[in-house]
Amino acid sequence: MVEVSPREGEHTLRTEDIVQTIESLGESVALVMFSGVNYYTGQVFDMDAITKAGHKVGAYVGFDLAHAAGNVALHLHDWNIDFAVWCTYKYLNSSPGGISGVFIHEKNASDTSLPRLAGWWGHNEDERFLMKKGFEAMPNVDGWQLSNAQVLLQAAHLASLQLFAQAGMPQLTAKSKKLTGYLEFVIREVGQNSHYPIEIITPTEARGCQLSLLVPQEGKKLFDYLHTHGVVGDWREPNSIRIAPVPLYNSFEDVYRFGQILKNGIQQG
Repeated sequence: MVEVSPREGEHTLRTEDIVQTIESLGESVALVMFSGVNYYTGQVFDMDAITKAGHKVGAYVGFDLAHAAGNVALHLHDWNIDFAVWCTYKYLNSSPGGISGVFIHEKNASDTSLPRLAGWWGHNEDERFLMKKGFEAMPNVDGWQLSNAQVLLQAAHLASLQLFAQAGMPQLTAKSKKLTGYLEFVIREVGQNSHYPIEIITPTEARGCQLSLLVPQEGKKLFDYLHTHGVVGDWREPNSIRIAPVPLYNSFEDVYRFGQILKNGIQQG
C-alpha cells in the first residue's frame, strides 16, 4: 500500500503530486483507491485527473465518497471511474446506520467474469433458488450485492432522495458555494479583529460544504463553547474544528449567528 502525504508545511494534497506518484509506480499499481473529499481538511480531489492517471498505468480506480455524496457535484460515469462507494447518513440525511450506496461503471457491470466478493443475492435471479453449485453474476450492479437491503432504512433514504430530487443538485451546489464563501468571510472577519489564531485549511478552489479550522490555541475549549451554544460542529484531534453549512437546511442567517457565537467564544477564551 502506497500513501500520499502533503508537502512539508502544507495541509492539503496537490493533484500533480498524486498523479506523479501513480505515474512513478507505473504498472505495479493494481488499484487506485482515494476519497472524493478528505474528511479532515474538506479538500475535494480532482477525481477526473486521478482516474485518468490510474487508467494510464492499467489500474482500476475507485473512490470513497462518504463526504462527497450529496455534498459536491459528481460525474462518476463521465469521469470513467470504475467503482465508488458511499454512506448515506452524512449529507444524504438517511440516519445513522443508513444503507450504503455503490456505483459500478457499466463497462464493468456488464462483465460478469470479473472477480468479486460473491454473495447469494448477486447470483442470477432466475436461478437463485435452484441452489445449484457455482456463481453466475447478475449482469449489472446487482451482481455485487451481498445481502438483502433493509426495507425500513431504504424508506428513510427514499424520503431524503425525494427532497434532493426536488431541490436539484445544481441549485444546492450553487447555494453551497455562496453559503461556504460567506462562512469563510465571517470567520476571517472575526479572526482579524482578535489575537486568537484560526487558520482555514480547506482550499477555496476545491471544497464542498465543509470548512476545517485549525485552532492551535485551546481549540477544544473553543469547540466546547460552540457546542454548548447550539453549534453542531465536529472536533478532530489534535486541533481542528469542522464546520459545514449544508445548503439543503442551513441558511445565511445560521452562518451569521455562528459568527457571533464564534466571536463571543474567542473573547471569553
